[in-house]
Amino acid sequence: MRWAADTVATMREGARLRLDYSTQSLWRVDRMIEELRREQPPYAAVESVLRGFGAYAGEVIVRRAGGAEWLEADGGHWLRTADGRLWDPVDEARRCFAGHGSLRLLCRDATAV
Repeated sequence: MRWAADTVATMREGARLRLDYSTQSLWRVDRMIEELRREQPPYAAVESVLRGFGAYAGEVIVRRAGGAEWLEADGGHWLRTADGRLWDPVDEARRCFAGHGSLRLLCRDATAV
């Protein structure tokens, strides 16, 4: 997904954060979202960044969970894993910003066999 690639480039250039599509990199993403949350910006100011982080987490899941694919429905983007479960990593990024989620844990759950 293009949002994920844009996020990788932006974080590398702007924040000096290297994202390599590994599950370990999601620890860094969760920490970045936590730092944003502590700064208490208005949601509208970070909405596109959170969408990018969610898309990045989704791409990590696609690369780690064989057979996972992106779906677009009802104006949103979802992942369907090979077992038929649906995941919403963009919404999970929003939940992280609100203090109630984790992209790392979402990836762990989505890729669990």
